[in-house]
Amino acid sequence: MSLSVWITFFVATLLLSLTPGPGAVNTMSNGLKHGLRGSIAGIVGLQLGLLAVVAVVGIGLGALVATSVVAFTLIKWVGVGYLVYLGIRKWREKSTLDWQAGGDLRKQDSLKQLWTAFFVNLTNPKSIIFLGALFPQFLDLNQPLLAQYLILGATMVSVDFVVMVGFASLASRLRPFFADSARVKMQNRVLGSFFIGAGSLLAVARMGH
Repeated sequence: MSLSVWITFFVATLLLSLTPGPGAVNTMSNGLKHGLRGSIAGIVGLQLGLLAVVAVVGIGLGALVATSVVAFTLIKWVGVGYLVYLGIRKWREKSTLDWQAGGDLRKQDSLKQLWTAFFVNLTNPKSIIFLGALFPQFLDLNQPLLAQYLILGATMVSVDFVVMVGFASLASRLRPFFADSARVKMQNRVLGSFFIGAGSLLAVARMGH
C-alpha cells in the first residue's frame, strides 16, 4: 500500500469517526457518567465491535449483507431494538452522577460497558455495507489482501480510539455542569433521545440508501 493511498484512507477514517453516531453518543454518555478513565472500557468495546465489522467485511459477509434482504433486515432490527433499549435505559437512569466513578468501576460494570459498546458497533448493517464499499477503493488486488486489511483495520481502530478518547475527555470536562440532579436528568433524557433517534434512523434505512 502506497503512502498516498494510506493517507487518503486515514483522512476518510478521521472524518468518519468525527461524524456523530451511536458510538459517539455512547462514549459521551460514559464520559459524563464516569469521567475519562471510567470510559475506557466502553471505548475498547467500540473498537472490538469495529474489528468484528472489519473481519466480517474481510471474510466477504459484507457482500452478503449488502445483497441479502433477509440478512440486512435481521441485523437492522436487532440494531434498532438494541439502540432503543439503550435509550429507554438512559431515560430511566438515576438523576445523580457517581463522582467517585472516574476509573474506579467494578470489574463487572466495566465488562458491561465494554459489551454494550461492542454491540453498538456490531449491530449496524449500514456500517458493514459502508465499509464493504469503502475498503475495496483502497485495496490493490495485485498485493496480499490480508496484509492490506490488517493495515486498514488497524488504522481505522487507532483513529477511532483517539477520537472517542477526545469525545470522552470533552464530556468529562462537562461533568461539573451536571452537579445537580435536574441537569443530570436533562442530560440522561437528551442522550436517551439520541439513542432512540439513532434507532429510528436505522429503522427507516433501506438497502442501497
